[in-house]
Amino acid sequence: MTGISAAPPSQGVDQVAVGLVACLPTLNRYVKQSIDRRLPHLRLPERQLALLQYVAEHDGATVHQAAGALRMMPNNVSALVTRLTEAGLLERHQDDTDRRVAHLRVTTKARQRIAQAEDVAARQLAAALRTLTDGDRDALGSALGALEALTRRLRDHSAA
Repeated sequence: MTGISAAPPSQGVDQVAVGLVACLPTLNRYVKQSIDRRLPHLRLPERQLALLQYVAEHDGATVHQAAGALRMMPNNVSALVTRLTEAGLLERHQDDTDRRVAHLRVTTKARQRIAQAEDVAARQLAAALRTLTDGDRDALGSALGALEALTRRLRDHSAA
């Protein structure tokens, strides 16, 4: 026995989809609960966190760029920008050529909060992974590339 959890050798696409739909939200919920219990501050609402993460990865992005990438209405993103700016987590910098355009940047405080949350989540997952068999850990490690590709496909498909 390899230590890999029982699964048919070749699962159909529908079976894999059903399994992911059942598993991923639960995994995500446990990670978020872990973050909530271990951070000294409240976790940001999902859309605010998504905006901060997007801007952290795309320094200088505009509200319209963020709205398109996050599949949100620009006025909703603008409202989130206002809240995050007031909280000291985001900065707006006016465009040099078009005063109507603001470029967004996360603050040091925001980068620290994002790093803290990611660290808590990584430690929680690492602790759980250590309880699995070597075969299960290897299988999960091997699946990472495929999960990343699946995420890109879903993102690209939903943007179309």
